[in-house]
Amino acid sequence: MTAGSASDRPPETLGPVQILTVAFEGNHLRGEIMPMLERLKLQGVVRLIDLLVVRKDTTGAIAVTTATDLTLEEAGDFGAYIGALVGLGANGETGAALGALVGASESADGHILDAVDSMALADAIPSGSTAAIALIEHRWAIELRDAVARADGIEVLNQWLQPAELIDIGLASAS
Repeated sequence: MTAGSASDRPPETLGPVQILTVAFEGNHLRGEIMPMLERLKLQGVVRLIDLLVVRKDTTGAIAVTTATDLTLEEAGDFGAYIGALVGLGANGETGAALGALVGASESADGHILDAVDSMALADAIPSGSTAAIALIEHRWAIELRDAVARADGIEVLNQWLQPAELIDIGLASAS
C-alpha cells in the first residue's frame, strides 16, 4: 500500500458505492441515460467507478463497452482498498495485506469489473437484449455521513427502499 493511496485511507473519504444492474430488451437505451449520468457527474453528485455494458444481438453475438471516471492509479487504489477490506474479513491483518495486493493487481487495467463479470452478464441475458452493471459512488452522501460522524452518530441501517417493497408492506398490512 502506497502512502496516500485509497488502500490506506479511511473509508470515510469515499462515498457510498452502489451496484446498479439494469437490463433492456433490444437496445432501448434511447440516448437518455448517459447524458443524465454525465450531468450528475458534472454536478459532483456521483462518480462512475466502473461501468460494464453487454449487448447480445439476436444471433447471440456479444459486444462489450466499458467506462470509468477513475484514472489508472485511482482504479488501482480503489481495487487495493476493496481487496484489503475483503482480505481483512477473511484473514485479519495478513489477509488485508494480501487482499490489497490482489485488488490492486485485478484493477490495474483501470476497471473493477472484468471479463468474468462480462461473461456472467452475457450468460444471464437472453439474445436480443442489453444489460449494464454500474458501480456508482454517491459523492453527495460524503458530507452528510461526515456530519453524522462529527455528531458521534453511527449508521444503524442503510438500505434503498424500492416502490415494490412499499407495495409489499401495504399487502402485508391488508392481510
